[in-house]
Amino acid sequence: MRIDRIEDLHCDAGWRNFSFLKITTDDGLVGWSEYTEADGSPGLTGVIRALGQLLIGRDPRPVQQISSELYQRSVMAASGVNHRAIAAIENALLDIKARALGVPVYALLGGPVRDRIPVYWSHCGTYRARHPQIVGAKQLENYDDVAKLGEEVRARGFRALKTNILPPKDGKLSSFTPGFGRSPGYPALNLDRHVLQATQRQLQAFRDGAGPDMGLLLDVNFHFKTEGFIQIARAMAPFDMTWLEIDTLDPRALALIRAASPCPIASCETLTGRRAFRPFLDAYAMDVGIIDVVWNGFLESVKIAAMAEAYEVNVAPHNYYGHLCSAMSAHFCAAVPNLRIMEIDVDSAAWRDDLFTNVPEIRDGEMLVPSGPGWGVAVNEEAVRAHPPRR
Repeated sequence: MRIDRIEDLHCDAGWRNFSFLKITTDDGLVGWSEYTEADGSPGLTGVIRALGQLLIGRDPRPVQQISSELYQRSVMAASGVNHRAIAAIENALLDIKARALGVPVYALLGGPVRDRIPVYWSHCGTYRARHPQIVGAKQLENYDDVAKLGEEVRARGFRALKTNILPPKDGKLSSFTPGFGRSPGYPALNLDRHVLQATQRQLQAFRDGAGPDMGLLLDVNFHFKTEGFIQIARAMAPFDMTWLEIDTLDPRALALIRAASPCPIASCETLTGRRAFRPFLDAYAMDVGIIDVVWNGFLESVKIAAMAEAYEVNVAPHNYYGHLCSAMSAHFCAAVPNLRIMEIDVDSAAWRDDLFTNVPEIRDGEMLVPSGPGWGVAVNEEAVRAHPPRR
């Protein structure tokens, strides 16, 4: 068996694009992975193509050997886009290897530890405030709408939800992303008192609608500095939060925040590789380590989870893409013992389901791990081509 072709496919996913890597062997076996050029990864496809050319004619099955070789070839510019490119290739090769053996990917790592994965409804309210026409839902305009959405989440059997800060603007709830340079507050990233008060009202509305048993998570990304993160953590005390999710590149700053916070802290979703995670674990900086299987690669993600367990830290996959990514993250959750919960987007473009051969099966707030060979999910190429990517 040899690698014959490496192709990338892209499609419109509403307010973003979905990207897929397809690796085909000379005997017609196909392996898939999903990746994204968003979130700091412009040009990722070009890197994947360049690294992929090194593999034409190679046996795809010694996946760790190939990943290690690609890492060494890019070690002068390790991490970042290079690591994400290696991850996309690694994940597609694992799909091929597992399909060749007729087993799920998790079986390659001794799994499953579990076959049902607890999931939380991610970006709850966020997409309905920003893109209501695309997701086909009523626009989230006020806190009564937030409470009704909380009721919906509970009625659909979810046990936890995660939202983002949505302060009111011009009479409607609005996007808040200063940490990404797209909202007032950049670049100083100070916490405005009105934003803090709006966040408290938003969380109270979710609690009112979803009830006392719903897990509430708040993701504040890179939107503040250490001072602001501590302020918002303390302000969340009345809402019995499952966690406050924070992005920072300073492990000691995160440890200070954790020490001052009345609620658990989750972090590290943007990191790639064990070397990046190690200082955060050494600092005991977070309660839950968030690992992106798409950006790290499945094998590296499992190693990071094993390292985290040595520090008594459970992990949660960062997963807000298409259904192939959800399957990849579910296999990760099935393979590692120290799982906290898995992220999944419920609201999305109306045609997202058409892009895949099957969709996640969620029952009572748990996703069933796909049991077919490989990831158990493949890409519907005809549907992908029917939705050309956004420029």
